Amino acid sequence: MSEPVYIVGLDIGTTKIACIVGEKDSNGKIKILGYGKAESTGVKRGMVINIEDTVNAIKLAVAQASEQSKIEIKSVNVGIAGHHIKSLQNRGMLIREDANAVITDEELHQLRNNMYRIGTSPGEEIINVIPQEYFVDGETTGNKTPRGMVGNKIEANFHIIIGQSAAVRNILTCINLAGLEMDYMFLEPIASASAVLCEDEKEAGVAIVDIGGGTTDIAVFYDSIICHTAVIPFGGNIITDDIRQGCSILKKQAEEIKVRFGSAVAMENSEDEVVSIPGIHGRPAKEISFKNLSYIIQARLEEIFDLVKFEIEKVNSVHKLATGIVLTGGGSMMKHIAQLAEFKTGMEVRLGNPNESLAKDEELSCPMYSTGIGLVLEGFAKYESDINRVAIQNKEIKKETATQAQEEQSEKELPEKPAKKKGSFNIIDIITNFSNKTGFFKQDEIE
Repeated sequence: MSEPVYIVGLDIGTTKIACIVGEKDSNGKIKILGYGKAESTGVKRGMVINIEDTVNAIKLAVAQASEQSKIEIKSVNVGIAGHHIKSLQNRGMLIREDANAVITDEELHQLRNNMYRIGTSPGEEIINVIPQEYFVDGETTGNKTPRGMVGNKIEANFHIIIGQSAAVRNILTCINLAGLEMDYMFLEPIASASAVLCEDEKEAGVAIVDIGGGTTDIAVFYDSIICHTAVIPFGGNIITDDIRQGCSILKKQAEEIKVRFGSAVAMENSEDEVVSIPGIHGRPAKEISFKNLSYIIQARLEEIFDLVKFEIEKVNSVHKLATGIVLTGGGSMMKHIAQLAEFKTGMEVRLGNPNESLAKDEELSCPMYSTGIGLVLEGFAKYESDINRVAIQNKEIKKETATQAQEEQSEKELPEKPAKKKGSFNIIDIITNFSNKTGFFKQDEIE
């Protein structure tokens, strides 16, 4: 039986840093072994602004996850977000040397790697390249890999994710200073989609909207293909700041009443419901009605959902998304948020929690851990893809080596027999020929 494989997801968010350890056992089943989290004070709107604070938070979260899972954590899969992220579509082509040979994973890997060579603006770099649709000699194979087919030309549409080089380096620096190595980097909404979406939703058409502390991340799927990704620079923290300013209270007080008493729809609250906030340094307490609190929350969420609808309409997918929108992330835990999202977008909305078969812990099963669990799932998928590609490549090398050795062996000249005089007969040859036809004798018996 094969040894268990461990994958670690590290979600470097604006409000929290979460580290989640996953295991795939010998039966191929994935389960979460442990997790840790720490308050994030060095990240703003998805971007690292203070390396020292971020490193300390990473160390704390990793230590907790390591202690709980009993696993020594050396490398992690990390997510990236932030308003600097942008995406584009591009088409690649590869002319094959032998049109009659079957298409290999190595050729598909080469076609994908060619996308990393396209030009980007100064200070930007390509973070990830995701295949969308393949074509062989002009005929589409959809999102299915053309491996094993034959043809003269391979083409593919790719979804390319681009970000600021400085933001990528800052994340990598934090991971290295925390004593870790980075396995892979994934766009956070794609990771969240792995944790909360099913394949049927991706095929029918769906948009995942991950409302985090600093950003709202969007990924649109249709026909099991990722069509669009975007990052909106507004999240739960800006709602907290609106409450702080609108009610003239402290930030920690604003966050607490938002979580405990907030609602996305003001009409769901009564004027009589109020919360009392202690005054600062002996000042009188303030009474804030739930309805006024919800008006502040609703105004900002309406702005966010207007931007979400705008991003979806960019790819002309509103009429295609049969399963509508799936809300996840910590911000999606607001009461009545699905009701408001349906009203503003005109689409069906559901709340997305991580797969319960993975997140057996009650706290882990809430939407705020969708990205972290998704990073574990994406890490396993990438790990297995690389393992399979290497195995196929080694198999092809062995096959090629064996064929070459066989050809070399066949090219060796056989020992020349003495020339026979015309009209003469060799009794050994006569008997050998006879034995070959009848099988009565063996050569060594004759000699």
